[in-house]
Amino acid sequence: MAIEKCSFGRTTDGRAAELYTMKNKNGMEVSISTFGGAVQKILIPTKKGNIDVVLGYDDVSGYEKQDTYIGSLIGRVGNRIAKGRFILNGKEYKLYINNGNNHLHGGKVGFDKKIWTTQAENDNEIKLSYISQDGEEGYPGELSVCVSYKLVGCNTLIIDYRAHTTKDTLCNLTNHSYFNLSGYASGNVGEQTVQLFAEEYTSADRESIPHGEILPVKGTPLDLREAKPMKAGWDADFETIKDAGGYDHNFVVPEYNGNLKKIAKAHSDKTGINMTVFTTLPGFQFYTGNYLDPKVKGKNNTPLERRSGYCFESQYFPNAINVSSFVTPILRAGNVYRATTAYHFDVE
Repeated sequence: MAIEKCSFGRTTDGRAAELYTMKNKNGMEVSISTFGGAVQKILIPTKKGNIDVVLGYDDVSGYEKQDTYIGSLIGRVGNRIAKGRFILNGKEYKLYINNGNNHLHGGKVGFDKKIWTTQAENDNEIKLSYISQDGEEGYPGELSVCVSYKLVGCNTLIIDYRAHTTKDTLCNLTNHSYFNLSGYASGNVGEQTVQLFAEEYTSADRESIPHGEILPVKGTPLDLREAKPMKAGWDADFETIKDAGGYDHNFVVPEYNGNLKKIAKAHSDKTGINMTVFTTLPGFQFYTGNYLDPKVKGKNNTPLERRSGYCFESQYFPNAINVSSFVTPILRAGNVYRATTAYHFDVE
């Protein structure tokens, strides 16, 4: 089926945004905005009707105003860098501080606030590109990024990331979609189950900054190796969960080798929808929407209630550039950054 294209409104400074929608023969639909490369809709056909399983907004204004990164592409570096500083090739770089004492998700105006260029499109794929100028948000090198959203097979959305740079730099791209398999307007996700295929997590301080310690999940509320309702552990009397206000932790992908690995599975009894997540990266952040605010309205004027969505952000570990034992997010000039994340949906 041909991709549909429509206007998605204009930003406050007059830039036009567009929305592309691709469909498969099963009736699944995925809509992508050129503003922030955001996943605006994932529609899953079920016996109870078509269910839109991602939080979002009805036009570009919501994405422009938001500060919770809903649906958006994140870069240059996803997650946190301690004190917004790092050393590369003997030189210290200082980044914008936008999360307490730290740098988060690319800085003041990250990739989530950029208009992406439509590079190519066909019946089941949308390619977006963006060129980040040398020095943007404090990062070295001109970074050229291409992100492909592809709807394949039986209800699988694949996100492929590619990037190259003119100077050695950092690159850690991800997508920040908030999922609710009962439907974006169904509220609290506590009854939905989650299973994480991870035996370890990166210990972090009270500002959610890891410093190198990797701990087993066994015996902690972070042990989600067997499927459990999300609410079972998100208010646990466990220091790192209390610090984060729920789940907001980086988990370690077992036997990381750059190949696509299964990392998580979520399920809603209300709709029968299952979602299985895969990534080629060494870690992923499981986050339960602890900072969503019901005063903010999303699609169809729906309040974005606290814990009404959850994220699986594939990534290099937070603060990895400052921890020598972590896999590095350094992208060298002349090399190509490659990463893939996939979301597979099926209905019981």
